Amino acid sequence: MDDLRTAAPDRIGVEVVDGSTVVRLVGEIDADLRTQASDCMGLALMHGLPIVIDAEDVTFVDSAGVAFVLQLSMAAREAGIPVTLRDPHGTLRDVLAVVWSGHAGDAWV
Repeated sequence: MDDLRTAAPDRIGVEVVDGSTVVRLVGEIDADLRTQASDCMGLALMHGLPIVIDAEDVTFVDSAGVAFVLQLSMAAREAGIPVTLRDPHGTLRDVLAVVWSGHAGDAWV
């Protein structure tokens, strides 16, 4: 698979790295990526490995992007698959903190 960091902007991709399924979000994560989001969610869950949502290269996220991350997280947790969020710039983490604030005990790593 192409290195998702150098591929076309505005994308969602999945790759297995060091025993984890990495769901990499790049650029603007919005409704235009709905098909990619659906395909990637299925792939990520199919592997059954711990999931890392890598939002390091996210520049913007709308409600569709937030919904994708929340749906992926909830589906993975229901399947017993651990999920972590890698978001050093806080672009996605800040939005999720507001949305997720009513879910005490759930935390993003």
